[in-house]
Amino acid sequence: MTPYFLFCLLITIILIVFLIDSLLDILNARHYNNQIPEELIDVYPKEEYEKSIAYKHENFKFKLVSSTISLIIMLLFFFLDGFAWVDSISRSFSDNPIIIGLVFFGIIMIGSDILSTPIIYYKVFVIEDKFGFNKTTIKTFFIDKIKSIIMTVIVGGVLLALILWFYEITGKYFWIYAWILVSIFTLIMNMFYAKLIVPIFNKQTPLEPGELRDTIKAYSKKVGFQLKDIFVIDGSKRSTKANAYFSGFGSEKRITLYDTLIKDLNNEEIVAVLAHEVGHYKKKHVIVNLLLSIAVTGLTLWFLSLFISNPLLSEALGVKIPSFHIGLIAFGILYSPISEVTGLIVNMVSRAFEYQADNYARDTYNSEALINSLKKLSKNNLSNLTPHPAMVFIHYSHPTLLQRIKNLRK
Repeated sequence: MTPYFLFCLLITIILIVFLIDSLLDILNARHYNNQIPEELIDVYPKEEYEKSIAYKHENFKFKLVSSTISLIIMLLFFFLDGFAWVDSISRSFSDNPIIIGLVFFGIIMIGSDILSTPIIYYKVFVIEDKFGFNKTTIKTFFIDKIKSIIMTVIVGGVLLALILWFYEITGKYFWIYAWILVSIFTLIMNMFYAKLIVPIFNKQTPLEPGELRDTIKAYSKKVGFQLKDIFVIDGSKRSTKANAYFSGFGSEKRITLYDTLIKDLNNEEIVAVLAHEVGHYKKKHVIVNLLLSIAVTGLTLWFLSLFISNPLLSEALGVKIPSFHIGLIAFGILYSPISEVTGLIVNMVSRAFEYQADNYARDTYNSEALINSLKKLSKNNLSNLTPHPAMVFIHYSHPTLLQRIKNLRK
C-alpha cells in the first residue's frame, strides 16, 4: 500500500460516512409529515404538531448545511496539507514527542472550537430561541465554553500526555496501560460525575421536603432502593427541555431531576420516571454499560496498537516524520467504519435496556403514569413521533415513543 492509496482511502471513508449520514437524515425528513399513529394522537394539539414539524425541518436543514461546511473544511485541510503545517508548528516548540503531541492536539482543538462556535451559537440563539427552548444568556454561553476548554485542557491534556508517555516507554504494548488508565478514569466519572463535573456548570440542590419527596421516598422503600438523596438541577437556566438521570453506584448513587421536569409533570408522573431510572439500577444496566464501554475502549486501543507505528499513516497525511499524534488522526478515520458497527451494537443494547427499565416501572409502579410522562416530554421537546426505521436502528439509543407505549401496554 502506498501513501497516496491510503490518502485516497481516508478521503473515501470520510465521504461515505458523510453520504450515509446525510441519506439517513433525508429519509428521516420524509417521515416528518407521516400520519400520527392512533396511540399518539393525543400527544400534540394540531397547532403544536405543526410547530414540531417546523422545528424538525429547521434542524434538518441546519444539520445538512453545517455538516457540509464541516466536510468542506476537513477536505481542504487534507488537500492543503493542513496536518503537516500544524505538525511543523508543534515541532517548533520542542523536540519532546509528548510536548509536540500536546501542542498539536491543542492547536487542532482550538481551531475546531473557533470554527464550531458560530454554528453552535446559531443553533442555540436562533433555532432553539425561535421555538421557545433557549434560556441561555450570551454570558452563560461563553462562560460554559471557557469552562469546557479549561476542563478539556486539564483533564484531556493529562490523559493524552500519559498515553503518549506509555507509547514512548512501552511501544506497541502501550494500549494495555492506556486501557487501564482510561478504564479507571471512566469508573471515576461514573461514580463521581454528579459531584465533580455537574457543579461546574449547574447548581444542584436537595429536593425540598413535601409531597413529592415523600412519595419518592415511599416508592424507594417499597422496591428496596437505598437512595442517599434526591437532587434538583437548574436545567431551566439553559433550556425549557426536561430530563432526569441516575448516576453513580454503591453509596454514591443518586437521582437528579431537572427543575423543568418538576414543572412539566405531576407527582405521579415524576415518580414513574424515577421508577424507570431505578429499573436501570435494579437490572444492573449501569454496571453492564460501564463494562461495555470499557470493552469497546480496549478493542479500539488494541486496533490502534496494530497500526500506530506504521509510517504510512503519517506519510498519507503529508507528514515526513512519523509520530503518534499524526498516526492517531489517520487511524481515527480508518477505524470509523468499525466504530459505526460498535456504536450500532451499543445502541441495540441500550434500547433493550430501556424496554427493561420501562417494564420495571410498569411492574412496580404505574405504566399509564409513565406513558403520560413520556407523552408530555415528547410534546414539550417537540420530538419526532414518526422517525424512519433506519434512523431508529442506527442512531437511536432509546426506542421510539410508539414502541415504548406498545411495550408498556402489553
